[in-house]
Amino acid sequence: MSTDLIYQAIRRVVTTRLGEAATRPGLTVLDIGVGRGRLLELLCRDMRATACGCDLDPDRLERGTVPVTQVNLNSHDLPYPSEAFDLVTCSEVLEHLENYHRLLREAYRVLKPRGLVVVSTPNVLNVKSRLRYWAGGFPNLFGPLPLTSDRCYSVSGHITPLPLFYLARVLRALGFTALAVDIDKVQRTSLVCLVLFYPLWRIAWEYFLVRERQKYRTLTPENEPLVRWHGTTKVLTGRTLIVSAWKSPEAPCNGVRYAEGQERRA
Repeated sequence: MSTDLIYQAIRRVVTTRLGEAATRPGLTVLDIGVGRGRLLELLCRDMRATACGCDLDPDRLERGTVPVTQVNLNSHDLPYPSEAFDLVTCSEVLEHLENYHRLLREAYRVLKPRGLVVVSTPNVLNVKSRLRYWAGGFPNLFGPLPLTSDRCYSVSGHITPLPLFYLARVLRALGFTALAVDIDKVQRTSLVCLVLFYPLWRIAWEYFLVRERQKYRTLTPENEPLVRWHGTTKVLTGRTLIVSAWKSPEAPCNGVRYAEGQERRA
């Protein structure tokens, strides 16, 4: 479940990236995983928009001013026509899904050309999470799941950690451009740990980059900017990642090629 800090951060990202267009009459907004409706309430307060949402459990909506459609995001497509929305938001949903690629592909489909997508997910790359993974094999906000119950697939279960590089790569492959990364707040524990371990981490980080570039040849001019995000202070200390991107009108998503693992050059 999202927090008010996450909603406020998404609101800042939306108003900053849309600029004057945020107040343009007729703007259409879709919130995927609307929850109690707090994010749509904040966005509609700033914008003269026509808004709607979808959720697995529409009855959770506390503010009944927008239409909400019930949809199982694991197994169904979004029930909206292609190129219907100027803005699509998705807060704290992707980590609950079996296949977040499918949902992002659907978000691309329903966005208008030059539309904006904004998604948030727990930051599994902050220092606290990296230390937890080193100690126990699970990133922060993720852990052992039941083996004989499907309750982990409910709205309260995190089942899919999303490291930033893989999320950004999917967005690029689908045809999104001008990716930007923000956070909801600096996590104090991660900041303290970063200060304490910074010299050791810096040496290990530079060694990693050299090995990937020279020995394994996995680091290329195309993907290195995305990889280097993992070493930024924002990612090392942020609690929640907020990633935004524009739908490029010149780069339509080719679902068949992408499903076969052939990334389109964005």
